[in-house]
Amino acid sequence: MKKIIFALFIASGTLVSAQVLSNGAIANQFPNENVFLDASTNNNATVSDGKGLLFPSTDLTQFTFKTASLDGINFPSAYDGMVVYNTATGNTVTGNGVVTAVVPGFYYFSNPGQSTSVASGRWVPVGGTSKVTIGTAETTTNTIINTTTGDKQLYAIKGTFTASGTSTAVNIPAPTGMSAMYGITIYKAGTNTVYDRSLYSYTIATTAGNAITGSPSMSVVYPSGTYDYVLEYLK
Repeated sequence: MKKIIFALFIASGTLVSAQVLSNGAIANQFPNENVFLDASTNNNATVSDGKGLLFPSTDLTQFTFKTASLDGINFPSAYDGMVVYNTATGNTVTGNGVVTAVVPGFYYFSNPGQSTSVASGRWVPVGGTSKVTIGTAETTTNTIINTTTGDKQLYAIKGTFTASGTSTAVNIPAPTGMSAMYGITIYKAGTNTVYDRSLYSYTIATTAGNAITGSPSMSVVYPSGTYDYVLEYLK
């Protein structure tokens, strides 16, 4: 795994051969300018040769920041704007910003206004939102909810419940650590039917009958059968 950080290229006023490999000469021709590396002049007459930047690659499911360097001097941006090419699928490491689901692709670290901490930072996909697969295990989504107590990560989980056909009470156990429901979608896989995007009531518990089917205004008895759901929640 290559943990190559752009800041290393400019840690000194010059480019060092141990940090940069090139198919042509690298000259320090514009010190103290906005551009720190210009490859636009290293271009052949024919575009078929293909010039491109081989980007630093990182496994963001294992990557950890060296926070000891965040003294407000060496990296005063606290890595805000750092770009990597991620090679792995999974969640980023706890304690290295907001835990985020990632897939292979380009990501930048968004950590605005910080100089000594990465705690509130987040890896964001470049050019769009990465896809997240919601399964039967807790899934970290790409959504952050602003609450009165601060920004909260939104989680999701997929499950099923069985309706008796005579009672509104069904079993939708609360995931560990859940503090509030954000939303729910009740449907039947393999059909085009979405039964509801709400419940009449929900109790954060794992006991039987902790959910009551229906809308916020009335309870509804579902026909007997098995139903799928995706529960979105905060912790």
